[in-house]
Amino acid sequence: MPISSDKPRDLDDAKKSILKNMKQESAKSPSTNSRQRVSELNANQQVSRLELVILRTYPRRLVNSPNYCGALAAACGRDETGIVGIVLWDDQVKRVKTGDIIRIENGWCRSRSGELVVSTGKNGTLSILDR
Repeated sequence: MPISSDKPRDLDDAKKSILKNMKQESAKSPSTNSRQRVSELNANQQVSRLELVILRTYPRRLVNSPNYCGALAAACGRDETGIVGIVLWDDQVKRVKTGDIIRIENGWCRSRSGELVVSTGKNGTLSILDR
């Protein structure tokens, strides 16, 4: 087996391990863990605390609209219950990389083309928990 094919498998195994740990942590202390799950998200509702593994980031683009002017990028992430789209703004575009574990707090969830998308919006925060 070629060496190059081992690297993606190791990355996949690492993601599976991270997701497994997230699932075990949530099972240990459900009363103290206020983390939302992707399966619990609803369109047009606030995201209180959501932790995701970044599966992919898409190329940034520049937006110039009445509401926002700056860099914007799409990404997708997952937890143990599903996959969700993510909107990254300004410095988040440069900071967030594939494989990162992020936490979005006080963000929003919308439906775009029938799929759920989350973002920090103007008032939320995004922090990188692990690389």
